[in-house]
Amino acid sequence: MAAAFTGHVFLGMSVDGFIARLDGTLSFLDADGGGGPPDDGEGGDFGFADFVAGVDAIVMGRSTYDFIAPFDDWPYQGRPVHVLSTTLDPGADPRITVHRSLDDAVAALTAGGVRRAYVDGGRTVHAFLRAGLIADLTLSRVPVLIGTGLTPFGELAADIPLEHVRTQTFRGGMVQSTYRVAGR
Repeated sequence: MAAAFTGHVFLGMSVDGFIARLDGTLSFLDADGGGGPPDDGEGGDFGFADFVAGVDAIVMGRSTYDFIAPFDDWPYQGRPVHVLSTTLDPGADPRITVHRSLDDAVAALTAGGVRRAYVDGGRTVHAFLRAGLIADLTLSRVPVLIGTGLTPFGELAADIPLEHVRTQTFRGGMVQSTYRVAGR
């Protein structure tokens, strides 16, 4: 699948690789378990705002959209948001564009001149990885094991070799590593 853009991933997860509990909750990502937005111990967001500032558009799945939609402070002001869903009404939210398939989303991003897209949500990240559309992944592992949950990783047609770019540790024990997809 040819695309003019590159996909970029920025995910928080447990040490055992889960991005959400089976019921979709994310409270384990917050250092104190209270469900509020995590910070790096100095009032920062572990580089998330800078990451989003460096992309042209956001692509996410329906579950991620359902989690973010009720936020009073929409985190993607000024960026087009594309949602992959076979069930969401295309006119459900004026802040988003709904696509029924990965191919439709890729075509729209390419036609829209998007060069860097933030790819978010487990199934969406997995689909973009399988399609060879991810250039890099920033994975922030919080120091907790949750045993089971949702993961963006699953069966792939072949190994995807990664090149380590950097690793940073934060107060509280979170470890953030960035990897470049080899050959991208």
